[in-house]
Amino acid sequence: MTGQNPTDRGKSRNKRHVLTDQSGIPLSVTITSANTHDMKKAATDTLDTVIVKRPLCKQNLCLDKGYDSSEIEREVIKRKYITHIRHRGEEKGLIKKTRHSTRRWVVVERTNSWHNRFRKLLVRYEKKSENYLALVCLACCIIVYRRIILG
Repeated sequence: MTGQNPTDRGKSRNKRHVLTDQSGIPLSVTITSANTHDMKKAATDTLDTVIVKRPLCKQNLCLDKGYDSSEIEREVIKRKYITHIRHRGEEKGLIKKTRHSTRRWVVVERTNSWHNRFRKLLVRYEKKSENYLALVCLACCIIVYRRIILG
């Protein structure tokens, strides 16, 4: 049988691409459909929708293996980031860990867990992606309020 994978065919779910700071506060979020694989567009859209003014110096940007592409790396460098992308097939032992540092992926996974605590985001009931994106942005605002204002 040729064509799409039967488990992904007609999938109505979506992916949230979240850019966070080092403490897990969401800075930018975009959504894409789950049955497409256009990571370049998702990565550049997420970096372009940052609403916080960035400092002039270069900042570090850690990406997972799904974003391992030379096109994405060029786009990230063009936006004045220092890239840290673990390439496919690379050993885990190359990244050194100090005693008090947390793993890089834990920060984003914790933010995704905070998003999943909102019932409207866990199961998508909205048919329009604009409405769902608005709910995701509202959830990000509530997360920022809880983390910064309430402590």
